[in-house]
Amino acid sequence: MTDADYRQLSAHGMAAVRDGLRWHLIESAPGHYDWSSFLPMLRSAEALGTQVVWDLCHYGWPDHLDIWSKDFPDHFGRFAAAVARLVRDETGPQAFYCPVNEISYWAWAGAEVGRINPCAVGRAGELKRQLVRSAIAAIEAIRAEDPTARFITAEPLINVVSGSPEPQHIFDAEQYRLSQFEAVDLLTGRIEPGLGGRSDYLDVVGINFYPDNQWYLGGSTIPLGHHAYRPLSEMLEEVQARYGRPILIAETGAEGSARPAWLHYIGAEVRDARARGISVEGICLYPVLDYPGWENERLCQVGLLGEAEGWEKRSVCVRTASELRRQQALFEDVAAPEPATAAE
Repeated sequence: MTDADYRQLSAHGMAAVRDGLRWHLIESAPGHYDWSSFLPMLRSAEALGTQVVWDLCHYGWPDHLDIWSKDFPDHFGRFAAAVARLVRDETGPQAFYCPVNEISYWAWAGAEVGRINPCAVGRAGELKRQLVRSAIAAIEAIRAEDPTARFITAEPLINVVSGSPEPQHIFDAEQYRLSQFEAVDLLTGRIEPGLGGRSDYLDVVGINFYPDNQWYLGGSTIPLGHHAYRPLSEMLEEVQARYGRPILIAETGAEGSARPAWLHYIGAEVRDARARGISVEGICLYPVLDYPGWENERLCQVGLLGEAEGWEKRSVCVRTASELRRQQALFEDVAAPEPATAAE
């Protein structure tokens, strides 16, 4: 339904999306690329004039590869080069890519607590550095094929507070909070330059922000409106001051009846940030489709669009669509450049 989905999103004023290549399907055998799962997406986007940020590695890889191997980054780089050649030949230069999605979260979930692949424990630092090496290899490979290519990161934006007067607890909470920047600091060479990072590997700083991205260290989530809840605009200001690059809210959204209220909050905070000179270039509703939950496969009603009604269109969350139109109109009225509202 790629064509129908892109068309329906366009009808809601969204001509930019994040979407992903399924590497494990494309390279089921070493060095052999089957593009049949990707070409319909690429061609539909081109025909409809939809700008796509292509995710190359979103928590998965082919079965024949070992993610811990020293050869993994180079192998991923070869895949990225093949993608860039195909995209360039099909649609022209200056494509957008997210080489590796959520390095920080993947390292924690996949190698600290064993929640997702590679299901390791106590190896988060090792996996994080392997994923940074892989991102660097992909950026270099893509630039060799398309020097005009653009890149985003997609890292969680969090706030962690201690909830305790104990100095050590306050220190630990702040160290945890600052750890959110480690992946990008590695990518840019701000820390551990021997890993190969450089400042020019950072283009657009993509951040992922959800209702549960603020919590007490070792404790509960801090709800929106609580005195300890840090405004998103302040967090965006910190990101801009740290990296001096344009910012994209690469993922944001809420579930159920909270969807329009969360979009209302995000829009207001982004406009506040932009009014203070912070370069926020877009907001990506993630995911834009309802989906089966990771752990129990229940239907998570998070999207603007829901289940398919035949092959032509999906059901629409009317309240989210109404708030989306309202936000689009508000952004059109402000003096700063209009951000492109995107979806994945």
